[in-house]
Amino acid sequence: MKKISVVLLLTLAVLGPVFSGPRSDQNAAAAPYTVTVAGSTSVSPLMELLTAEYKNLRGNVSFNISATGSGDGIKAVPAETAEIGMSSRELSPAEIGSGIDEHLIAIDGIAVIVNSGNPVSNLTIDQIRGIYTGAISDWSQVGGRAGRIAVVSREPGSGTRGAFEEIVRFQDQLVRGSIEFDGTGAVKAEISRNADAIGYISLGSVDNSVKTLNVGGVPATTANVINGTYLIARPFLLLTKKGRTLNSETLAFLDWILTDAGQAIVKTSWISVK
Repeated sequence: MKKISVVLLLTLAVLGPVFSGPRSDQNAAAAPYTVTVAGSTSVSPLMELLTAEYKNLRGNVSFNISATGSGDGIKAVPAETAEIGMSSRELSPAEIGSGIDEHLIAIDGIAVIVNSGNPVSNLTIDQIRGIYTGAISDWSQVGGRAGRIAVVSREPGSGTRGAFEEIVRFQDQLVRGSIEFDGTGAVKAEISRNADAIGYISLGSVDNSVKTLNVGGVPATTANVINGTYLIARPFLLLTKKGRTLNSETLAFLDWILTDAGQAIVKTSWISVK
């Protein structure tokens, strides 16, 4: 597993300049405009914070955000049903080939979570893989109380699921009988009520309703994602259609995200790319 700093450098090297094209004059008077955004439920909390602050700066701009999963955002951009897509995983070559530009705005860790009453505090990557493939089925096999593990996952097409399966290395091997949920909130709700459940969510979405596990002895913290010791991490991407002429207000917003002001919001719970 490469350190996140290496992943970030490679990602930037592949993507090249993050935004290109004409820029709007943010000081000029402008007509009201609504930017349409669709995609990842994990990126959505960050997008809500960014858009709320941006609306304070540009009162004529509003945002229509639909958070239904990375897969929907990836489909919406080439179909032009949204100007901006949100993805919490890297796109496949075929998806990029459909006419999409990727724009890296943040790095996020994926936290492995259990019920707050679960005595287990640490799992290795191999143990997590074993749980999600069915090789490990009881908490007593990993130092916990006897009890069948309730495996909780995200729905197919989820960016969080795609990134988690890729990093932990069990693509297309999810144990039969796992519980699949649409959205981060539903995963947290199930973990908080089910003493035997295990799941995963964006590190930026962790709250006191669930317990995060150390992975290989390393706590799931932003600092540990930055220094490369916490290994389950992925990019937050915004997507635009290649060759599409975006509205000047949309372009201005994309530019602003990478300013010091925009990245200061990223740093509240995620990892800045600057």
